[in-house]
Amino acid sequence: MQTGLGFSNFLAQLDGVGISVLVLLLGLSVASWYLILTKSLSNFLAGRRADAFLKRFWSASSLQEVNSTLKEGKADSNDNAFAQLAQLAMDAAVDSEKHGLQKLAAAGGASEFITRVLRNGLDQEATRVENGLTVIASAGSAAPYIGLFGTVWGIYHALVQIGLSGQGTLDKVAGPVGEALIMTALGLAVAIPAVLAYNTFVRRNRIWLARLDAFAHDLFVLIAVGAKTNSSAGDERPLRVVAPSERRL
Repeated sequence: MQTGLGFSNFLAQLDGVGISVLVLLLGLSVASWYLILTKSLSNFLAGRRADAFLKRFWSASSLQEVNSTLKEGKADSNDNAFAQLAQLAMDAAVDSEKHGLQKLAAAGGASEFITRVLRNGLDQEATRVENGLTVIASAGSAAPYIGLFGTVWGIYHALVQIGLSGQGTLDKVAGPVGEALIMTALGLAVAIPAVLAYNTFVRRNRIWLARLDAFAHDLFVLIAVGAKTNSSAGDERPLRVVAPSERRL
């Protein structure tokens, strides 16, 4: 039986079960880190695009100007939740004005139709930002137990071999048992970053969706109420207000 210590000796002593546990931990680590990095970059870029769009939106002179900007592609709505929500709401208003109550989707009047469109847009964004969190949460919760299983199996495997060798002294037992504990350390190394990242993403998503919900409320007021006020006054007043959706994360 080998008596050398260290990670290389630990790898050399692994059997099929130990290798499977190690590969599973490695897979969870790679998957969770990939999602952590890609979601962090995606969230950063989404925040910058949202800030740029909101600045342009609230400095516009009318909803017609915003709509024209979106239609002409001057404000990229791809991967921009705020721009997409504004486009959905304005398209719904135009569609309701053109077709009235001819479609079942528009039942209840223009206000109800716009409300449903905004709610669906918010639901779609909520679903989108949740993508990948299940994997990160699974890595954070399961990795310590997987590592613990690997440790228990490693200790059992080491004790069996020590018993077969007939060398049961402390120095012969401590090395293999200590190496088996590496599995627990690996499990914790996978789980800790995943748990921290999951909590960070959940908090960010909660703030992001609250901000988007505030913007949806502003949109509804501007389209359903503000548009009537503008038409009755016979002019188009600047849409420059201090709205909750302008707050940065």
